[in-house]
Amino acid sequence: MAENPPADPENDPVTDPGIDDGFEALLTHLRETRGFDFTGYKRTSLRRRIQHRMDQVGIEGFAAYVDHLEVTPDEFAALFNTILINVTGFFRDPDTWSYLRTDVLPGLLEARPADTVIRVWCAGCASGEEAYTIAILLAELLGPEEFGRRVKIYATDVDEDALAYARAATYTERELQGVPADLRERWFEPVGSRHAFRKDLRRSVIFGRNDLVQDAPISRIDLLSCRNTLMYFTPQTQAGMMSRFRFALAPHGVLVLGRAEMLLSHGRLFEPIDLKSRVFRKNRSVAAGVTPMSPEFVADRRGAGTMDRLREHALAAGPVPQIVLTGDDVVALANQRAEELLGVGARDVGRPLRDLEVSYRPVELRSVVERVRMNRTAERITEVRLERAGETRWFAVDVAPLVAADGGRLGVSVAFHDVSAAHRLQGELERANAQLESLYEELQSTSEELETTNEELQSTVEELETTNEELQSTNEELETMNEELRSSNDELQSTNDEVRVRSGQLDGVNEFLESILSSLRSGVIVLDRQLQVTVWNAVAEEMWGLRREEVLGQHVFNLDMGLPTDGLRTAARKVLADRDHTDVLEVDAVNRRGRTVTVRIAVNPLLGTDGAVSGCVLLMD
Repeated sequence: MAENPPADPENDPVTDPGIDDGFEALLTHLRETRGFDFTGYKRTSLRRRIQHRMDQVGIEGFAAYVDHLEVTPDEFAALFNTILINVTGFFRDPDTWSYLRTDVLPGLLEARPADTVIRVWCAGCASGEEAYTIAILLAELLGPEEFGRRVKIYATDVDEDALAYARAATYTERELQGVPADLRERWFEPVGSRHAFRKDLRRSVIFGRNDLVQDAPISRIDLLSCRNTLMYFTPQTQAGMMSRFRFALAPHGVLVLGRAEMLLSHGRLFEPIDLKSRVFRKNRSVAAGVTPMSPEFVADRRGAGTMDRLREHALAAGPVPQIVLTGDDVVALANQRAEELLGVGARDVGRPLRDLEVSYRPVELRSVVERVRMNRTAERITEVRLERAGETRWFAVDVAPLVAADGGRLGVSVAFHDVSAAHRLQGELERANAQLESLYEELQSTSEELETTNEELQSTVEELETTNEELQSTNEELETMNEELRSSNDELQSTNDEVRVRSGQLDGVNEFLESILSSLRSGVIVLDRQLQVTVWNAVAEEMWGLRREEVLGQHVFNLDMGLPTDGLRTAARKVLADRDHTDVLEVDAVNRRGRTVTVRIAVNPLLGTDGAVSGCVLLMD
């Protein structure tokens, strides 16, 4: 790759250098504090999403937003959720999944021996729908027993919250809309109001964090799915990711991309199996080799014959800068173009290559020349940059062995081919591809937003129709009630007296419950199903330094206290999903005095009068 690639419109600085410096400082802060490297993302869409979040919290300027992140740790989660748009679904783009099921996967399974493991990598898996879709297709083809024995699906993402949701493997009715009814019945089990992916198949799906920009790829992959993820990155970052994907795939492996990804600039790595479905395999074509030169050079140039002199003059007048070395890496010939461009001329004939600047500048030649001489195989060095008189030019260097008719090694030829024009065209093509892919990204984003808006409008219309019917029914009831109220004034008065008595009794009960909570020596926190605080006793106030009126109605994991949330979050979700499940944790936390303490937390379900789980109770000692 070139040392200074052509300017990328996605990464060009904005007009105000202060804004650009602040934006880059923000990306550096995110990388150093939270380990998320967004520098490879396309600048236009990345800046737009971050600016959207800044507008939501009412902050102007990237430097001010860095200060806000430092004093508000919970803001990181909201920012990452804004940047990492986890748009996914079961059997999204049905035509692609149908093609995989009928044309790709059967051939892939048939080509693999029956005792080998089928390795699948779902990169950028978000909340897991795509990984489980692949699992369903393979289970349909193999059967559940052979699937459990042979299949390993590695699902990765950088969003830890999305991975936690995917590991739970339970989805709502709406999230399963894309799953056909027969497949839903076979591969999902009802759990309360949700549906869980079958546990015997779930064991074959392994979720883990992997940053596609900087982490090592998973190897020996038979099927690699990375759909609508590449479009968020710059062309340079995409090139590195595609190289990792090519390394990850087995020789027979298959790569599946999303509809929004064109793979226009990486055709040398992959070739399409079906371009419409975005299914690719490794490009197996072999570039044509460079034909070695055939003239035989004699050691004593002064005694050369007429044919040798003719060859020498023809070389000297050649349009391509060329240097000929003997078997001992001594300069035998150098033409006029080589002297003009590289400074190697007749005065250097007889000098060892290692004593000349051209041996290491503009490119390291010594190791390549040695390799070509020993292997007798030509090599090409691409993307060689040379600056002369303020002008930058690009060359491809062909290093070819010179072999005598009897097979003996004569030397090595080094030729520099000017590819500056092709390099400029390639840069223009990559910029055009980047602009095209950016347009595809924006169109895809707009389409998804329109789909979401349409669904919301449809839901609103249905709610309005229902409300209208309810209002009509209510109007009729009110008319009837009006007549009854005229004849029931005495009864209402009596009822009001009874209500006042019962209200007094209820106040006494509330005071009694408050007294019990205040008397407990354990911290008591009661959460509803949305993990919002409904009860917070005095001991909890003492432990964490937050008053009850500050926390009631707040999400417990958004509270600024010294209690680690990773294990507690998982335990709370399990209790909410299973009324018979309880959990006990011991965690190291920081109390309101700033001291590190070990806290034992018992997590129990909160059951309603109907026996359903209406929340959870946390007891802290």
